[in-house]
Amino acid sequence: MIPTITAFARSPDRGRGMARDMPVRWALEEVGQPYDVRLVSFEEMKESAHRALQPFGQIPTYEEGDLVLFETGAIVMHIAQGRAGLLPRYAAARARAIAWMFAAQSTMEPPILAREVAVLVERDRSWFEARLPLLDERVDARLGDLSRRLGDADWLDSAFSAGDLLMVTVLRRLGTSGLLDRYPNLTAYVARGQARPAFQRAFAAQLAVFTSQAAGG
Repeated sequence: MIPTITAFARSPDRGRGMARDMPVRWALEEVGQPYDVRLVSFEEMKESAHRALQPFGQIPTYEEGDLVLFETGAIVMHIAQGRAGLLPRYAAARARAIAWMFAAQSTMEPPILAREVAVLVERDRSWFEARLPLLDERVDARLGDLSRRLGDADWLDSAFSAGDLLMVTVLRRLGTSGLLDRYPNLTAYVARGQARPAFQRAFAAQLAVFTSQAAGG
């Protein structure tokens, strides 16, 4: 059965692969699972039909037969657990990969997202210039921890896994902030993730939506 995911009809990231459907697309591409996409507007996201799938009125959602899921991490875990390619076969390695999935979204993402939101919507506040260094410091502390753990390895735990997929997704949110520049191993790590053919296919699919919008499609 081909699953259906939802994505922004008009994504605010202008096709840069930052919207929350991106890691879901990437996961599906990694395991070779075809999928359909239903585009929803901001207005439709708040309507009862969409909230029946996603109670918080967000994207993505995932529908596969009678199964309906929301929350990016939960969807990626479902994909990884049900299809080969994103979780190791052996129990201990599988558990470590899942731990890294949680680390990406529970430990790394909150300070990175707090900084991103501040830069986007708080720049005109009188206290922004004083607050930004504190936000940078919190992000840098996490990056330092992650950099030391990764060392000179290609991936977080031997082979590429769903943990790496979510971690690279989170680190990409730093964009042009310059915060990754102090950590060449993390910069290379993100580049390795983005070079994967599955990532490239997912990115192209998301970019195509914006391109169609820009062309008036």
